[in-house]
Amino acid sequence: QVQLVESGGGSVQAGGSLKLSCTASIFNGSHRCSAWFRQAPGQEREVVATIYTSGWITYYDDSVKGRFTVSQDNAKRTLSLQMNSLKPEDTAMYYCAATGPRYGNIRCPSLRGDYIYRGQGTQVTVSS
Repeated sequence: QVQLVESGGGSVQAGGSLKLSCTASIFNGSHRCSAWFRQAPGQEREVVATIYTSGWITYYDDSVKGRFTVSQDNAKRTLSLQMNSLKPEDTAMYYCAATGPRYGNIRCPSLRGDYIYRGQGTQVTVSS
């Protein structure tokens, strides 16, 4: 059974940085979409960033563009999210997710339900 295990969350002051990691055997070079979502209390879950590994095509929500970077290291079986210049509004539970292999659309899904592999989440708290 495939498990996605997130790590790297924590508490940081505004302007600080954190790097989230998501480790799973499926990050092995097969063509798929991988994504980071977040959900703050009382708010809807939103996609933060996606990466399509055939061509390494990335997408970022406007709220994080220029501050967050999504990447994948197949040798380490790890999906990462480098978060810089963090803001209090970035406070949320962050989740990683991935589609099945041989995903054929360069536009990755924006709904977590469209990803068949999903992690349990890691909390990020940014104080002002």
